[in-house]
Amino acid sequence: MNLLVIGGHERMEKDYLKMGKSRGFKTKVYTTMSSKLNKTIGNPDAVVILTSTVSHKMCGVVESQARKKDIPIVRHKNSSKAAFGECLMMVDECLGNCEECICNCKK
Repeated sequence: MNLLVIGGHERMEKDYLKMGKSRGFKTKVYTTMSSKLNKTIGNPDAVVILTSTVSHKMCGVVESQARKKDIPIVRHKNSSKAAFGECLMMVDECLGNCEECICNCKK
């Protein structure tokens, strides 16, 4: 399963990758906006946006691409390890049973 992480701190990038791998996700992390971001998103199973460290433009680009492809989006205001762990739990619950999903990722 593939996971796309948007935002966060550059110094935490290895931690995000390690935590995602431990949960069985192939993780791709973008901490800064690139000019080709909308073309490199691909088709992940879920998107995690750490909103405290991401620009509005970057968030808008990712959200629009995710909505077009019907990809669930999980948002969190904090970019710590604990917050990312919570996001991973929400992604696990969401991908398992979307009818009873607590993260409202499709809305």
